[in-house]
Amino acid sequence: MRTMAPSMTRSMQRVAETVAADPAGCAALTVTGLAERTGTSEATVVRTARLLGYPGYRDLRLALAGLAAQQASGAAPAVTADISVDDPLSEVVSKLAQDERQTLTDTAGALDLAQLEATVSALASARRIDVYGIGASSLVAQDLAQKLLRIGLVAHAHSDPHLAVTNAVQLRTGDVAVAITHSGRTVDVIEPLQAAFDHGATTVAITGRPDGEVTQYADHVLTTSTARESELRPAAMSSRTSQLLVIDCLFIGVAQRTYESAAPALHASYEALAHRHSPRLR
Repeated sequence: MRTMAPSMTRSMQRVAETVAADPAGCAALTVTGLAERTGTSEATVVRTARLLGYPGYRDLRLALAGLAAQQASGAAPAVTADISVDDPLSEVVSKLAQDERQTLTDTAGALDLAQLEATVSALASARRIDVYGIGASSLVAQDLAQKLLRIGLVAHAHSDPHLAVTNAVQLRTGDVAVAITHSGRTVDVIEPLQAAFDHGATTVAITGRPDGEVTQYADHVLTTSTARESELRPAAMSSRTSQLLVIDCLFIGVAQRTYESAAPALHASYEALAHRHSPRLR
């Protein structure tokens, strides 16, 4: 919720702050009840739930009920712990592991399975796939492209904004373009996605901001989730973890759909590199 706060109106922030402060109490409220408690409207409550990655308020209530049950059981709280300059390395490991687990859990819970299914279908039948990412997201873009290449698909990752746009304008119906941007505002990723969209390609946005500008040019939106960043733990760390889960889901989904061709392609790629492995590791 802290991550999404800059994207919220003041009334939406009131809803989010109330939910964060009292998950158990809010889980017991209807959409009307929460609207009355926060001095907002039912529409604002629903918009807040959707911005947080839930299909509707009912789904948010279920998540709150689960959080309340976890807190009541005495389990470790599902929050991100700050890492300070004085923390021993053992504490750093523990806090990072907790944060990574929570990021993965939140991402899985927020994923729209219908959008995921549609994206898998588009990728599995694509003539060509372009993936765009800048900075930390470029590493994730490269990972997705190389995974798809190894199962026989034509996929390329672009981190150079000029090359990304010049490649995007060559895409047509039957091609797929994937933009990866945590902020949803990265111009160097938005521009090629818009070009691909304008030329008829199926477009996908993987972003932590479902209301970000990038989604205006996306046929399918896959929302990521991140833990709260601190001075020593920038958002790029948790956003990368979240993005990697999403692309792994896409890869496995596509491999399942194309198994008859994917399996031999994967074997061929392994054999092509086998001579580069140490004999003791073969």
